[in-house]
Amino acid sequence: MNTDSQTTAVLISGGVDSAVVVHRLVEQGLPLHLFYIRIGLDNGEGDCSADEDIEMCTLIARRYGLPFDVVSLHQEYWDNVMDYALRTVKAGLTPNPDIMCNSIIKFGYFEERWGHNFLQTATGHYASTLFDAEGRKWLATAVDPVKDQTDFLARISGKQLSHLIFPLGELPKARVREIAVEAHLPNAFRKDSQGICFLGKINYNDFIRRHLGEKPGPIVEIESGRILGQHRGYWFHTIGQRKGLGLSGGPWFVVRKDIENNTIFVSRGYDTEKQYGRILHLSEMHFITCDPWGEAASAPEGVSVNFKNRHMPNFLSGRIRRVENMPGEYILTSDVDVQGIAPGQFTALYDTEHKVCFGSGIITGGNASAII
Repeated sequence: MNTDSQTTAVLISGGVDSAVVVHRLVEQGLPLHLFYIRIGLDNGEGDCSADEDIEMCTLIARRYGLPFDVVSLHQEYWDNVMDYALRTVKAGLTPNPDIMCNSIIKFGYFEERWGHNFLQTATGHYASTLFDAEGRKWLATAVDPVKDQTDFLARISGKQLSHLIFPLGELPKARVREIAVEAHLPNAFRKDSQGICFLGKINYNDFIRRHLGEKPGPIVEIESGRILGQHRGYWFHTIGQRKGLGLSGGPWFVVRKDIENNTIFVSRGYDTEKQYGRILHLSEMHFITCDPWGEAASAPEGVSVNFKNRHMPNFLSGRIRRVENMPGEYILTSDVDVQGIAPGQFTALYDTEHKVCFGSGIITGGNASAII
């Protein structure tokens, strides 16, 4: 494999987004080297959807006369990302494999083994970057709020960010499709991929069942203590979940899980206060570029912030403060009710104009009100 410090490495997936990245960078006259990261199934066998992806990537490479390599990070993915996901689910928490995949696989192992040999690495993520007056590079949001993926990138490091470019950050998704059609790209009408990073079309519950099995237990109405039905394992459910409970007379929402007694608690109605909260206790705080608040976050009133506690187009506002004598722990108080605060989820943090993503913390299952 030839490497070149003046060439841009491009991570492509076979989808329309990364294909348009290639098209745009070729139009800019940049020399490119395309890469596809291959991950096999958890049984060690090949993945048919990956074969289709690679075929599409090969067509893109040939179309523009570019070098293309398929690199494998199969073992690294299963030893790190999916091991984390399964451990987190078994502990009754809500994981986000996509966030870990970006920081550990795409911008971790790939960069360490291949990407660092090139001028920079480009991806099809909907995100941007910006530089401040001191020359520091920050992760910034995309112009398309629905497609913005900075929350999935909120665990990468400043070193990783320094080597990345996101050519789609300034484009709405509709325009990306238009470019693909105008350029007659072979995947212009291919549907966007759904599901967990690299797992392709696999059913998430089937994947969890294969690794953790089933563990039947009661579904209980939290207000009355009435048993409404039975679940097949608490690891199939997350706080705030509505679909897949198999209960009539709803809507029903999962509001709590008792892992020790294998019990799922639910509450009925869209407006039940049991679904909502305003206090998020965050641990393992991670800043991408640097801590943007300094000592201001230690003040009793904290600092103003925007945040997302799940992947969604809108940002929530609140105030965040550092917990005294508890390194890496913060209390985030939302200005509005937050639905489905699930321990284990990542909360991405932004400036008050939601232009810059500072990093993220992990929602704990602790009693935040006890340390406010």
